[in-house]
Amino acid sequence: MKFKSVFIICNIILFSLLGILCLIPVLIAGIDVTLSFWRVSWPLGLALAVFLTALEVFYFSHYRLFNLIEREDWPALAQYLENRVFQQGHYRPYLVRLLANTYLVLSDSAAVISLENKTVTVKPALVEANALIFGTARILGKDIPGAVDFFFGRLAAGAYRREQAQWLRWYYGFSLLLDRQFALAADQFMLLVKNADDALVAGLSAFFLQDVLRRVLPERMPEFNAAAQEGQNRVRKFLPARDNWNKEAAKIETEIYAAVQEKNLGNAAQWIYGGSA
Repeated sequence: MKFKSVFIICNIILFSLLGILCLIPVLIAGIDVTLSFWRVSWPLGLALAVFLTALEVFYFSHYRLFNLIEREDWPALAQYLENRVFQQGHYRPYLVRLLANTYLVLSDSAAVISLENKTVTVKPALVEANALIFGTARILGKDIPGAVDFFFGRLAAGAYRREQAQWLRWYYGFSLLLDRQFALAADQFMLLVKNADDALVAGLSAFFLQDVLRRVLPERMPEFNAAAQEGQNRVRKFLPARDNWNKEAAKIETEIYAAVQEKNLGNAAQWIYGGSA
C-alpha cells in the first residue's frame, strides 16, 4: 500500500472518530447531555486531536522521502538521505538504516562501509544496532575475510538481543564457510542446530551441515548427519508445516540479511518438509 493511501485512510479514521465524539451526542441526546458527555470525554478528544496533528506534521515533513520510496528512485533517495545524514548531521536510526539498505539495493557495498565508518564516530550504537546490514554488505562486496572479522568482533562484544545474536552467529558461520574455513563453520552451525530457538536459523544451519559440510568434511559425515536430523526434527516441532516456515520467513523478508538468503531459505524448507507445501 502506498504511503499516501495509508495517510488518507488514517485521516479518515481519525476525523471520523472526532466527528463521532463531537457531533453524534448532539444529534442523539441533545445539548445538555452532550455538555456532560464532553466534560468527561474531552481528554480523549484532545488525544485524538494531538495524534492527528502529529500525523499531519510527520507526513508532510517526510513527504519527499515517502515520495522517493514509492517511486523506487533509489539514486535520488540515496542522495536525499546523504544530505540528511552527512550534510545535516541527522544520524537518526531510521535514516541510517534506510540509507544502508538503499546502498545495498544499488549494489554499492563500498558506500555501506563508508556509512559505517562515519556513523561509528558519531553514534557507534547505530552500527551495533545494524550489525547484520553492515556485515552483509561485506559479503555482498566479496570481502569475505572482512566479513569473518566483522561478525567475530560482534559476537565477541556480546551485547545483542538473542534473536539478533543468533543471526549474527549464523552469518559468522556462513562467512567462515565462504572463506573455506569449513571446520570452524561446522562448529558454528552445530551449535545453532542444538541451541537456536529461531527455527529459521536452526533449519538453515542443519541444511548447510547436510548439504555442504558433510561433502567437504567427509570424515565428519556421521556427526553432521545426526546433527542435521536433530535440527530437522527441532524445526518441524516448532513449525510443523511448510506454511508455518513460510510465515516466519515472511516476517523478515524485507530485511537485507534475510533477502540475501532467500534461495537458501527456500532450499532448506524443501529439504526439511520434502514436497509438502
